[in-house]
Amino acid sequence: MPANHRYSAQTALLLLACTVLASCGSMSSSSANPVNWVTPYKIDVIQGNFVSKEQVEQLRPGMTRDQVKATLGTPLMASLFHADRWDYVFTLKRQGVEPQSYKYTVFFKNDQLERFEGDTMPSEAEFIAKLGNRRKLGEVPVLEATEAQLKAAEKPKSTAAAAPANVPSGAPAGSYPPLESPKQ
Repeated sequence: MPANHRYSAQTALLLLACTVLASCGSMSSSSANPVNWVTPYKIDVIQGNFVSKEQVEQLRPGMTRDQVKATLGTPLMASLFHADRWDYVFTLKRQGVEPQSYKYTVFFKNDQLERFEGDTMPSEAEFIAKLGNRRKLGEVPVLEATEAQLKAAEKPKSTAAAAPANVPSGAPAGSYPPLESPKQ
């Protein structure tokens, strides 16, 4: 092969490789890019305290700090600079789902609950419904055998059961030899 053909073939391959790489960069937002076909597993990230609508309905002005803590749980943020304010923050990040974030704040005056405010909190049932599994598993198979299947699985009973060679004569066919040898 002449030298000029070898160099032109190398140049053509180099140009082809550059073109392919450049096109991959322009297809980064497209689903046609093979890199987008495989995605790594991302774990669910749950942070903070979930405060339900039912818990918020139990709050009453005049409750002590201990009563509020028993109702809502330990606050995520209790600042030294804002000693009369507790913040309850809850975030949930899941793969393929929009992140969820809820914030609720309680204010104290003279160690008693003065007021409370925050996002409209979902009930426990509504929150659990949002957590629904995204995987669809299909129909559950019937777990009951039909009469025809039971008859097909039935073993024919033999009338003469042969005793195994290691069972002493006179012993029932379904029994096992003793674990310990008889004392002499």
